[in-house]
Amino acid sequence: MSPQALTRYAEAAVRAALAAGSLLAKYVGRPRTVGTKRSPIDLVTEVDRAAERLIYRILHRAAPDVGFLGEESGEHGEEAPSRWVVDPLDGTNNFVHGLPLFGVSIGLEHRRMIVVGVIYDPMRRELFVALKGQGAFLNRHPIRVSPTRRLSHSLLSTGFSFHSLTHTQPYLRWFQTLQQRSHGVRRIGTSVLSLAAVAAGRLEGFYERDLQPWDLAAGALLVEEAGGRITNLEGRPVVLGEGRLIASNGHIHRELLQVLAQPRHK
Repeated sequence: MSPQALTRYAEAAVRAALAAGSLLAKYVGRPRTVGTKRSPIDLVTEVDRAAERLIYRILHRAAPDVGFLGEESGEHGEEAPSRWVVDPLDGTNNFVHGLPLFGVSIGLEHRRMIVVGVIYDPMRRELFVALKGQGAFLNRHPIRVSPTRRLSHSLLSTGFSFHSLTHTQPYLRWFQTLQQRSHGVRRIGTSVLSLAAVAAGRLEGFYERDLQPWDLAAGALLVEEAGGRITNLEGRPVVLGEGRLIASNGHIHRELLQVLAQPRHK
């Protein structure tokens, strides 16, 4: 894909993310309806769905030949060589309770490679953009991962998905070990903002399992383009849909892998 095409797609993704973020900001803490999907803690609101419809309209108008995979509506245009991978509202539980930690995530996958990543935090008006081979940016300013070289000097983030209700012990052991070996482990309730924070050098690492493609597509590219490293829990390249992720500034990646390799949970 040419640099000109990447720029054109990125501009469309930015327009869609900003529009969706504006919609979310109007309803934070006061959605009209709240339902559940795959578990009692896997919440969805009418705002999630409205934001995804808005994103779809903007992206489809800009690039009608590109497929679309959204958290709420599923996949459209499965045969296309490129597809948008979209989470219209990551951090729905935070959003429902009025906690201003949530974001919009839009990635463009081309021939199984993420080539554009856009994350928008509407409450802080922070727009993160990455283009494959062209770097990562926050509000148009280049960003780089943290230079910290030791796990013991690092601040980390993790997440507990709705799947974790059935196998909490590995999470708790990882959490306890890393809490003792680092400056701390945060759980902010949104993987996309955690990945953006790693890319911006605010966190040294993030780990989670059971992630969906829309949870990590844009953020993984941001981290890599900011100079960081992305692997699965075994240290291999991440495949969308696999769900197991370690993101770091690169310097502490080996130490994180050593901790997360034990205990293992299939």
